[in-house]
Amino acid sequence: MSRSGFRTVILPSRYVQGAGAIDDIGSFVATLGSKPFVVAGRTSFSEVGARIQASAEAAGSSLVGYVDSVRECTYGKIDGVITESAGVGADVIIGCGGGKAVDTAKAVADKQSLPVITVPTQCATNADQMADAVIFTEDHGFVEDYYLSRPPALVLVDTEVVGFAPIEYLVQGMGDALACGFEKPAYAAAMLADGSGSLAATAALEVNLKCFSTLMAHGVKAKMDSEGGVMSESLEAIIEAIKLMSGFGFGGGGCAAAHAVHNGLTIVPGALKKHGEIVAFGTIVQMILEKRPAEELERVVSWCKEIGLPTRTAELGDIDRSLLPEAAEKSCDPTDTMSNMPFVVTPEMVLEAMGRADDLSAELD
Repeated sequence: MSRSGFRTVILPSRYVQGAGAIDDIGSFVATLGSKPFVVAGRTSFSEVGARIQASAEAAGSSLVGYVDSVRECTYGKIDGVITESAGVGADVIIGCGGGKAVDTAKAVADKQSLPVITVPTQCATNADQMADAVIFTEDHGFVEDYYLSRPPALVLVDTEVVGFAPIEYLVQGMGDALACGFEKPAYAAAMLADGSGSLAATAALEVNLKCFSTLMAHGVKAKMDSEGGVMSESLEAIIEAIKLMSGFGFGGGGCAAAHAVHNGLTIVPGALKKHGEIVAFGTIVQMILEKRPAEELERVVSWCKEIGLPTRTAELGDIDRSLLPEAAEKSCDPTDTMSNMPFVVTPEMVLEAMGRADDLSAELD
């Protein structure tokens, strides 16, 4: 019997989103265990730690311990937290904060075969639902992706917490989510043409396209509402787009040029923007590589400008432009996600597309 590629979708067991959701975490913990242990960054734990503890106590349990010192997701930190949590008999791990704290918590839980609940406190990342943890060195050097044996048992998104966090996090999250509307179709086409590898699940592809349309329809208003302290339907929709839609189908619809361009640009000194911001610029570069219609390009570039995302290389920081060819070369590393494009992309093509992005951005000023 012939075998074709498998369609895979990896999702958390449960996703809960809404204003005040964190105050119900105790009832969810009770379905998984009775000795929760929190892994967090200092700022995030100071913001919501007391509410987690109060909810746990109301449901008949209590935190058996916590670590609020996560600054980077490293194997050293993971091993240290395992020692602390195992020492108090923890049976549920709660990851609270941004991507580094959440990834640390996921790895800690996985290595002990414990369930993990993720509680984001900002919107810059969709790490909360992902079945992997990105491991770094202490000085933020990439080490590897650590793949979990199972996804989180619960992603609990309190929209008042993440929606009213500093606005730059929401903007960064929208920039990262923007890529899914272009990378997922590219990945799907590449895998279908390959005929032997994984295939993009149709559900994952459709959800990622819906994510893009949600960003276009609600992004500008969501930013305004967040800045104004208004919990609106637009803000709720954008939070869901970032936290659920953009990561839907992990393993069933991979990254492509946008993230590869990001990875290339991070080697250029002076590139100061955050992950989601650079990915947004990488999305524009991918659209140019794909020869998207002018009106489609202009729509996305104009949206990025209104949101506050970079649309040209000069907006990435005080970069040395003489190193852009090196960044283009790095983006085409055969082990990176540029290989998920449905056509061959060369460093020369990437460099030319970056230049075209600069020109288009200037034309739309």
